[in-house]
Amino acid sequence: MKILVTGALGFIGKHLVEALKRREGLDVFAMDRSWSDVQLDDALKGVHFIFHIAGVNRPPTSDEFAKGNAGFTEEICRKLVRLGRNPTMVLTSSIQAELDNPYGQSKKAAEHAVAAYSKETGAPAAIFRLKNVFGKWCRPNYNSVTATFCHNIAHDLPIQISDESRELALVYIDDVVAALVSVFEKPPQPGQVEWRNVDKSHEITLGELARRIRSFRQSRQTLFVPDFADEFSRKLYATYLSYLPPSEFAYVLDKKTDQRGVLAEFVKSPPFGQIFVSRTKPGITRGNHYHHTKTEKFMVVEGEAIIRFRNINGSDVVEYPVTGKDFKVVDIPPGYTHSIENVGDGEMVTLFWACEIFDPTRADTYFVNVK
Repeated sequence: MKILVTGALGFIGKHLVEALKRREGLDVFAMDRSWSDVQLDDALKGVHFIFHIAGVNRPPTSDEFAKGNAGFTEEICRKLVRLGRNPTMVLTSSIQAELDNPYGQSKKAAEHAVAAYSKETGAPAAIFRLKNVFGKWCRPNYNSVTATFCHNIAHDLPIQISDESRELALVYIDDVVAALVSVFEKPPQPGQVEWRNVDKSHEITLGELARRIRSFRQSRQTLFVPDFADEFSRKLYATYLSYLPPSEFAYVLDKKTDQRGVLAEFVKSPPFGQIFVSRTKPGITRGNHYHHTKTEKFMVVEGEAIIRFRNINGSDVVEYPVTGKDFKVVDIPPGYTHSIENVGDGEMVTLFWACEIFDPTRADTYFVNVK
């Protein structure tokens, strides 16, 4: 099956072309502004599906809205009629088609052109009025506030907020692409124009959007990761990371060093707890304390150790030899004083997980030797 994607180098177009090329049996024609009129004619002669993504949203003059949105759509439809072709047409429009402004008027006129094409040729058609789309590869400081906030905050540049209480309706690029591609699984009926939606939408104020993205930037210092149980936070965090300069992908943790070795906090999350990593010198023992409610997990990833336990109400000591070769996880139950001793010849590297973030005012940590 042959597919034509207009606007293939744009934000949505890039993602759609990438998704279509992963599907077997599709021959994808990715049209961009460099195409000639002859190239477009040749592509239209054999395509079965057209994803018409191309459009204009920030032209130098307002009259270019009509030319780039309505005019180009009408041109494609006229060419198809002249060629006697009626491939399925999928148009990405905008919720601004409901507004009385030059951009909205041009998008609405493009919708009318597709509807007229469907009526005249019997072609199936689907129209998506998209909300504000966000995700990786979106151009910042152009027409997406999310892209601008992510880019500027990731680069330590200022952002401007005209009205923090202004509400936005956002749709994620992967959800948009999934909705577009679903036209294959459930195509419109011949001669019918179907209005389709992206199922998942996220509402947020400008002020809250900025606050969340700033918290992502600050997370390298606070070590707090977003609440990934919230789907929108997962999508927004992925978007933010895509705007980091490649030179800033890595960062160094704050290390605490003493005679035993080095300890660093890695990540924190109120629902999850936190993870530490440590390097411990040979012959050194860490721990010799117990907790009433706090639980932990230990995993040695390099070196050799013995993890010891003793119920604080008893005298029997239980020992667990562990090595970095095994990736063995040891649970630390409450009410057991416990320790971990480096019994190898070199440094021991250990991952520690605790079910709660350490709070020195209620540490739930009581020092008692295991043996």
